[in-house]
Amino acid sequence: MARRSTYRSGTLLVVALLLAALGATGTATASGPHAAAATGTRAGTAAAAQPPHRYFHEFQANCAVSHTGPDDPIVFPGQPGASHNHTFMGNNTTDADSTAASLDAGGTTCKAPGDKSAYWMPTLFDGDRPILPVGPQTIYYKAGVTDYTSVRPFPKGLRFVVGSPAQSPQDFRDHPGYVEGWECGDSYFNTEFPTDCPDRADVQLNIRLQAPSCWDGSSLDSADHRSHMAYPVVKEGTNDNVCPAGHPVALPMIEFKMAFPVNGDLSAARLASGPSYSFHYDFFNAWDDATLDALVDHCIVGGLQCDARGYDQTHPEEGAALNEDYELPAGVATP
Repeated sequence: MARRSTYRSGTLLVVALLLAALGATGTATASGPHAAAATGTRAGTAAAAQPPHRYFHEFQANCAVSHTGPDDPIVFPGQPGASHNHTFMGNNTTDADSTAASLDAGGTTCKAPGDKSAYWMPTLFDGDRPILPVGPQTIYYKAGVTDYTSVRPFPKGLRFVVGSPAQSPQDFRDHPGYVEGWECGDSYFNTEFPTDCPDRADVQLNIRLQAPSCWDGSSLDSADHRSHMAYPVVKEGTNDNVCPAGHPVALPMIEFKMAFPVNGDLSAARLASGPSYSFHYDFFNAWDDATLDALVDHCIVGGLQCDARGYDQTHPEEGAALNEDYELPAGVATP
C-alpha cells in the first residue's frame, strides 16, 4: 500500500485571531474576493469553535507535464533562458513572461479545467537524458493547521518557491516540508538518490515535499519569493498546528508527489539545478476562483479525502464538488 502523509496535527482549542491590517512586504499585493475573504471567518464557522477530528482534509490536483525549458517567471521574470531547465506542469503557456493574466488565458494539463496554475520543478536527468513524469502527477491540497475549517483559497496571482537550489544536504533533510525524501522501492528518507533502486517495471523514483501554507495576508510575492509564506507552528502548551502571528492566514498546503520513470543504476542521475538535495519547486496560482473555492470548501473545510473531482470514495453521501468533466455544476455562482 502506498505511503501517505499528513502534516502533523492535533486538536484545536482556539483559532488565532487574524490580523485586520497588514503592511505590504512583497512586490505585489492581493486583491479580489479571495483576498478580502482571507482575513475574515468563513460563513457558518465560529472563530472559537472546535471542529470535529478528521484524519483527512484534502483534495488532489492531477496535472501532467506540459513542457520543459530554461525559464522561471518567479525568480527570473522577463528573462527567457536565464534559469536552469524546468519541468512544467499545469498551465501549458508558462514561460519567463508569464503573469496571472497570461496564465488565466492559457490552457492546462490538469484534470480540472479550472486549474490553470503553473507548477514547475528542476528537470531530472539520467546522464544527458531528461526523465519526465508520465501522466497526471499527484499534487495534494490539504490543511496544514489543526483547524481545517479555517483554511481559505489561494488569492489569484499568489506565487512562491518551496526549497532552494542552493540548499545543502542537511538543509534538505531539515526542511520543514520534508516528508520522506527520495523514495525508490523500499528505500525512504534519502537525501541522495537511492543506490539500491530495484530494477523492476513497477518501481519508479519518487519525491514528496510540502509547501508553506500560512500567508501574510497581503503580499502575492516577496523579494526572496518565500518570506510572505510560512509553515504552521505548534501552539505553546498544545499539540495544535497554527499559523504564526506574522503569517496569520491559513491557505491550502500543497504537497508535490512526483514519480519519475527511472530505476536501477542511478549513479548518473542529477537535477538541472544540481545534486539530488537541490530539489525545489515553484507555484503560481491561476485557479478559477469559483472552482478552487468549491474544492476547498467541500474537501478541506469539509474534512474529506477527495480526488481531483472533489469526491471522497469513503463518503459517497457527501457527493462531489465538480461534475464528471471536473467542472463546476451548472448554476454555481462565481464569487
